[in-house]
Amino acid sequence: MTISLRRWLLVLLAVTALYVGSWAYFAPESWHHTFPGFGHHWLPVLGPYNEHLVKDVGAFYLAFGVLTTVAAWRVRENSLVFSVGAAWLVFNVLHFAYHLQHLHKYSGTDKILNVVVLVGITLLSAAIILPVRETRRRKLS
Repeated sequence: MTISLRRWLLVLLAVTALYVGSWAYFAPESWHHTFPGFGHHWLPVLGPYNEHLVKDVGAFYLAFGVLTTVAAWRVRENSLVFSVGAAWLVFNVLHFAYHLQHLHKYSGTDKILNVVVLVGITLLSAAIILPVRETRRRKLS
């Protein structure tokens, strides 16, 4: 893992978190009824709309998005980046575990998309905590 790749992974996580968080917090009912978008509706099958819960989820994602943005900005601070990556990994492993137990509520395509997206974001979180390989710039003579 290079510093540059680590930064891009953090930026991707931050953008994802800020997108989900903004949508959930500022348009909670829309988020609940239409997430993840593109004609899919993953949340209504999991339970009724609860504005408080949805806004809490939005606030969590916004906070994690800010923290992840700071880590991307300060990507050379290994303890900060490791802590952010580890926190994301814990969240995403538990989030994935929950959804694995409830895949029966989805159609075939939505089952596959749930697994692909959640595995992808979990692997992204895991990649952030991998050791960084410093690359040296060659001097041009």
